[in-house]
Amino acid sequence: MCSDITTIPNLGPATAAEFAKAGITTAEEIRALGAKEAYRRLLAAGTRPHFIGYYVLVMGLQGRPWNDCKGAEKAALRKEFDAIKAESFDVGRSELEEFMNRIGLVKPG
Repeated sequence: MCSDITTIPNLGPATAAEFAKAGITTAEEIRALGAKEAYRRLLAAGTRPHFIGYYVLVMGLQGRPWNDCKGAEKAALRKEFDAIKAESFDVGRSELEEFMNRIGLVKPG
């Protein structure tokens, strides 16, 4: 049986639409990929990277509310997010462009 992406806690229709652009249409696909790979695919499909979006996904896959992410766990997830983002989103950008991206001033591409 295939479940809608919105059956994963914290994920709504807008997130499901972003996953659909990445070719991911079921909750089972996300669970099989895991948070890191699913998020990599979102970025590859053109979704703008956003740390909250990443940890919301991680918390949802654990069945936890999005705002349950705090302290050392949140810091560790930030490192994961930064690494995922650097692998695909910031490739080929100068240090200045990467900084501008981090503060939301550079578009993907």
